[in-house]
Amino acid sequence: MNIKKICCIGAGYVGGPTMAVIAQKCPSIQVTVVDLNEARIAAWNDTDLNKLPIYEPGLAEIVGEVRNRNLFFSTEVEKAIEEADMIFISVNTPTKTYGLGKGMAADLKYIELCARTIARVAKTDKIVIEKSTLPVRTAAAIKSILDHTGNGVQFQILSNPEFLAEGTAVKDLLAPDRVLIGGDDSIEGQIAIAELAFIYSNWVPQERILTTNVWSSELSKLTANAFLAQRVSSINAMSELCEKTGADVNEVASAIGMDSRIGHKFLKASVGFGGSCFQKDIMNLVYIAQSYGLQEVADYWEQVIIMNDHQKRRFGRNIVKTLYNTVADKKIAFLGWAFKKDTNDTRESAAIYVAADLLCEQANIAVFDPKVTEMQMKSDLDLVLAGCDETCSRDVSMQEDAYNTCKDAHAIAVLTEWDEFKTYDWQRIYDNMMKPAFIFDGRNVLDRKELETIGFIYKGIGS
Repeated sequence: MNIKKICCIGAGYVGGPTMAVIAQKCPSIQVTVVDLNEARIAAWNDTDLNKLPIYEPGLAEIVGEVRNRNLFFSTEVEKAIEEADMIFISVNTPTKTYGLGKGMAADLKYIELCARTIARVAKTDKIVIEKSTLPVRTAAAIKSILDHTGNGVQFQILSNPEFLAEGTAVKDLLAPDRVLIGGDDSIEGQIAIAELAFIYSNWVPQERILTTNVWSSELSKLTANAFLAQRVSSINAMSELCEKTGADVNEVASAIGMDSRIGHKFLKASVGFGGSCFQKDIMNLVYIAQSYGLQEVADYWEQVIIMNDHQKRRFGRNIVKTLYNTVADKKIAFLGWAFKKDTNDTRESAAIYVAADLLCEQANIAVFDPKVTEMQMKSDLDLVLAGCDETCSRDVSMQEDAYNTCKDAHAIAVLTEWDEFKTYDWQRIYDNMMKPAFIFDGRNVLDRKELETIGFIYKGIGS
């Protein structure tokens, strides 16, 4: 098979950037990204590249270069499936909120819907690729659906998990640590693997393209996220011990990070990890372990989540305690709402949960984030506050700049490590706050002396 047309089902954080880079590096291949969300597709097609639905450094430039050349965004899902030689499935796999596995298992209803649509529409042989993060052995379920179409079409199922970090997604796509492709050991499976590997070989060195069986590929993604999240929770656990003993968690992290067996990445003590992957994938791993009767394995990984949730609650409690055990009717300024810098993604952001805790303490919250909209912020809070009683405050607003956000604030919580925060006139910000004024980073409260060397507040912000 000579791949001429690619279809990607799902125009989100993975599908959009991944297909943009493939289109740029493979100009002879027509790449079509499809989604049933008309507003999202319209945003991808907007002539104003600043209005793309996803913010990633460098993404707008690539989309502007290849869109309407060999990269297309469309709501015509069935047409794109029918015409494609290769189909990427890149739809959402949220944690189940109902039934068996509620709160832990991945909800695969969108994956199944994609498989059934492909089975119904396809009239020629296809290579179908799992791009979403999926539980191990999901490929077997997809293959079962596709193989029972009764129309004679042959499908090969590959696993090609993404290893993107939001905020550096384009960089990660252009120069990946590795590209992982899992497929069958059959001749047909190996041919399909070779077809996908050839596409990546247009810009990825051959030694960085790894091939495995499908199950190893699927589980590698969950394992990678679990290991990274584990490091964040580990250093956060040590940060609490450091506070009690007088040790400096940054000095501890620096010391252990110089050990070549450990390394320095993901060792910033913070208010906790967020994003769409870590918590969801770890809970999925816990559920899988439980389903195989491996309770000790499940308990081990669940502790990573327990520590992360504790760190978020502890941060909010620290603010209340510092402000004389009450924040009622006090203005708390939040700098940052996205779960990390250089992205507009707010899923599982620590800011949401800290804000909810403070609102339940009757605080007034003002927020500034350079990329997150007020509509998104309020949507995030509505979900978290849905079960709260009427005593919780709803006094929260998104401001247009940091200076207005911080004016007359009793405290500032720096919750996202945006680089532009480092360029602010912090003396001006401090002078316009209510006194005594407090500034919190991802670890603790900063006193007036520390404010004079303001770079200190960036040592502890999110990983």
